[in-house]
Amino acid sequence: MAEETYGDQELLEYIVKALVDHPEDVKIERKVDEMGVLLILRVHADDMGQLIGKEGSTARAIRTLIRIQGLKNHARVNLKIEEPEGGRRVREVEETPAAPATEEKKDSLDGLDL
Repeated sequence: MAEETYGDQELLEYIVKALVDHPEDVKIERKVDEMGVLLILRVHADDMGQLIGKEGSTARAIRTLIRIQGLKNHARVNLKIEEPEGGRRVREVEETPAAPATEEKKDSLDGLDL
């Protein structure tokens, strides 16, 4: 049986495309410098949760696999997951205006030296 071999970028692409709902939006950029190899991963905004996993466990596991693949090729490989446009959904907080002090509260504060 023939053993299929992967480079670091191919392995990352294979793993990520198997996890996400929008595999067509998976983009990987590979940069090599004196520090080693940097893989920059971009995915669809809706897939970030699946990629990161609970408390970052899935992302941590992917990084481990990529580093191991790099060690086999005598290279230091790091993974950077870029936040997609509109990725973080900020919860809208309703601002409630401060309630005006009532006469009852004003009277109770009159006797205090502030």
